[in-house]
Amino acid sequence: MRRTTLGRLSLSAILAFVVALLGLAGPASAADTPPMTITVDKQSATPGSTVTIKLTFTNDQTTNSQFVYQSIQPTYTTTSDPGLKYAFDACTGDTTSCTVATKQSGAVSYKVPVLPGASRTVTLTYKVGADSACGPSRRIEFYTYLYYEYQGGQLNKSGLFPVGGTDITCATPGTPAAAH
Repeated sequence: MRRTTLGRLSLSAILAFVVALLGLAGPASAADTPPMTITVDKQSATPGSTVTIKLTFTNDQTTNSQFVYQSIQPTYTTTSDPGLKYAFDACTGDTTSCTVATKQSGAVSYKVPVLPGASRTVTLTYKVGADSACGPSRRIEFYTYLYYEYQGGQLNKSGLFPVGGTDITCATPGTPAAAH
């Protein structure tokens, strides 16, 4: 059976379509690394103790990120519990601006440019109030909003990321509160 030019072109088009569907054309990002990694140093703390949060932004694009902004806010559960007391007291790291003006939330502008695959880290610390409520179901939790621009500012990404929470437990007799 003799093949026509139209038949050969159709076969080529079908093969190209299958390759595109299977994702063999290559990803648009530099790696499978998520753009945000978050760690909290304590899963539980007592009133009077300090908790450290590390936020690490990794540029997952194939071009430089030239603007990176991030904010951190308490969750609704945290703000709706009037007995929970805490205050951010430090913000350090690879930033041009890092503020915790309200002591309940913060904002960060990372040092740029961030090369493809490179990272920037910010460390925030907050102190649980010595008079904070504690016990079962008492938990301080945050979420963070990340926005970044790349490819000469023509493209951007943003998203919300949960920050691991910290249970606020009551100090047991004979245990100093700040030791946890």
